[in-house]
Amino acid sequence: MYTADLLDSARNLSSHIISLRRAIHAEPELGLQTPKTSAKVRAALADLPLTWREGGATTGMVATLKGTQEAAGPTRRVLLRGDMDALPMAEDTGLEFASTIEGRMHACGHDTHTAMLAAAAELLSSKRDEFAGEVQFMFQPGEEGYHGARFMLDDGLIDPLPDAAFALHIMPNAAHGVIAGKPGPLMAAADQFDIRVTGQGGHASMPHDTRDPVPVAAEIVTSLQSMVTRRFNAADAVVVTVTQLDAGTAHNVIPDFATLSGTMRTLSHEHRAKVHALMREVTAGIAKAHGVEAEVTITEGFPVTLCDPKAVELGQFVTRETLGSDAWRDLPAPIMGAEDFSYVLEKVPGAMFFLGVAPEGDDWSSCCGIHSPRMHVDESALPYGTAVLAGCALRFLERGFA
Repeated sequence: MYTADLLDSARNLSSHIISLRRAIHAEPELGLQTPKTSAKVRAALADLPLTWREGGATTGMVATLKGTQEAAGPTRRVLLRGDMDALPMAEDTGLEFASTIEGRMHACGHDTHTAMLAAAAELLSSKRDEFAGEVQFMFQPGEEGYHGARFMLDDGLIDPLPDAAFALHIMPNAAHGVIAGKPGPLMAAADQFDIRVTGQGGHASMPHDTRDPVPVAAEIVTSLQSMVTRRFNAADAVVVTVTQLDAGTAHNVIPDFATLSGTMRTLSHEHRAKVHALMREVTAGIAKAHGVEAEVTITEGFPVTLCDPKAVELGQFVTRETLGSDAWRDLPAPIMGAEDFSYVLEKVPGAMFFLGVAPEGDDWSSCCGIHSPRMHVDESALPYGTAVLAGCALRFLERGFA
């Protein structure tokens, strides 16, 4: 079952993958509402023996395929996920199927994720007499900061929960056709912070008559960097980055307040909680020392993406059996970006893997990465993703994590 035949089947669907991908790419949609994209998926899969669940807070959909084989024991259920939303940015690729909507682009590859997943549904539908159990195909909007996976879970679209879950994410600056993954933390928790330092403004020539918030804000910036390097083990990745500092309206006016904003990235629940607490502690201490007030607002983003070791082992086996022994790479370290498939992996053992889609033979390290307006995908790599998704489902339904 886990042979090159699976890849051949995926390659036979190449025109379907590319056609759907390009149609989605040309009409990118943002956030939790992606009705045109959802309609394209439904149309592409209309003739398959799938049952659909949708509705609630998003345009997300879950299609279920049931195998027709008799199960020797308890039946298993596996979920495969693809995200559908785009980014609010202009495209600069020059592609003939480039975005037709100004200020929107599929620059993170969600168009490819959806197309590969749809093709996996087609491939597995043709093999439904070869397995027992169920495959859930999760077509999810709102990954780019909108918590779409969490909403779909809250809406009951993935109920009952599967026994395992898998997802792929393309990497345009990674070697063509290579699958990479790692057990444990794969991607970081990403939270936002906003700090408002309030003092008392006045004339810039008489700072002694004011409580100047600007130097206090500057001290907070430097102290947050020291907090990371001095309060956390250097071997444990923690990132606190101030990306905005705003204060004042004129050269000769000391403002009443200054604001700071930025991001925090952590790889464990413990460090996430510790960073939140220390940020409030450090900020409050500096403000008190200077006689000003400081308010910290933390907006929680996605949790840590934790991959189950057995799920990663399964993905490695499927990749090598399906694509060849050289197709798998062990990812040496987590990536500090964030991914809301983490909400699924909080509830279900599973894993996410990365698929390299740089042009075959090119220097992949020089290719534009995700979120670039010039990001390019070698579409000939996409059948690899379809084959691996389908293979993970078949392997799990047959043997579980054994």
